[in-house]
Amino acid sequence: MANIAIIVDWTIRIYTIIVIAQVLVSYFLAPYHPVRRALDRLVEPVLTPIRRVMPSTGMIDFSPLVLVVGLQLLGTLLVNLLR
Repeated sequence: MANIAIIVDWTIRIYTIIVIAQVLVSYFLAPYHPVRRALDRLVEPVLTPIRRVMPSTGMIDFSPLVLVVGLQLLGTLLVNLLR
């Protein structure tokens, strides 16, 4: 079970890094850039339901922050249950 906990932990960490990279890249690259499109394909399916639930705050999008916090909570819960 410890091996599964390690895999879950690393998967959550890697996806968190992908989310952060997507946020940073969105400031610097055009929407049609291949790197940005690849990151968007990985992150947007998870961000879309969060955006539907969260109220609009104008120009600031807090959904990536909610996703990262949720991932960290889920990762901590799963790793503790598996250990």
